[in-house]
Amino acid sequence: MGFKVDLNCDIGESFGRYRLAEQKEILKYVTSANIACGFHAGDPSVMRETVKLAIENQVKIGAHPGLPDLNGFGRREMKITPQEAYDMVVYQIGALQGFLSVYNESMQHVKPHGALYNMAAKDALLAEAIAQAVYDVSPELVLFGLSGSELVKAGEKLGLVTAHEVFADRTYQTDGTLTSRSQSDALITDQEKSVTQVIKMVTEGKVTSQQNTEVSLKADTVCIHGDGEHALAFAKYIKETLERNDIAVSSIST
Repeated sequence: MGFKVDLNCDIGESFGRYRLAEQKEILKYVTSANIACGFHAGDPSVMRETVKLAIENQVKIGAHPGLPDLNGFGRREMKITPQEAYDMVVYQIGALQGFLSVYNESMQHVKPHGALYNMAAKDALLAEAIAQAVYDVSPELVLFGLSGSELVKAGEKLGLVTAHEVFADRTYQTDGTLTSRSQSDALITDQEKSVTQVIKMVTEGKVTSQQNTEVSLKADTVCIHGDGEHALAFAKYIKETLERNDIAVSSIST
């Protein structure tokens, strides 16, 4: 049996005079785009431009809602209630949906960003609030969440289509969570090591943790970070390497 995986990228994370990454080029190599909705990054003009670029490159579009923290890029935890999480997600999906309507394009998925994503991976109440927000906007939307996390479980419980997400450039802990970015070993910077990890996750359903244990997981979609120093080169490299290893790269909805 052949393997298939979606390749997603966090994108549209420039705002104002701050410009980030080579969006147009990266979109040639990914199949799903998670577009920032203005809270952790992005602004109205960047959102519109990114939507247009994604459509031109035939990349499926998803909302990438985060915590309201531009200075911290949405990667700092905030103490929020489930109701606040619900409201933030509905609001940000709506912002992106407005631009999609202009281009008569549909939204494929929703993927929380940064600290909100990691908090919802462990906190069942936050996860349920986020999943409910997605469902209430449209039960047709796909919910992206960390593989095996509370967020994915909450989406499945509601009847949403979910995508178990794995990370190309992050290391893992024995419980299946990502190593905190506060630790020096959180990121994988070697391209070959990164792709080897992805291939193992897709074909074997396993990842080797930092504690050298085998952790089982499911890999429906692989995240590439668009803000990385060598994001474009890595996007091209991972897509080509996956295809050389007979792993088809296509969006969740195809």
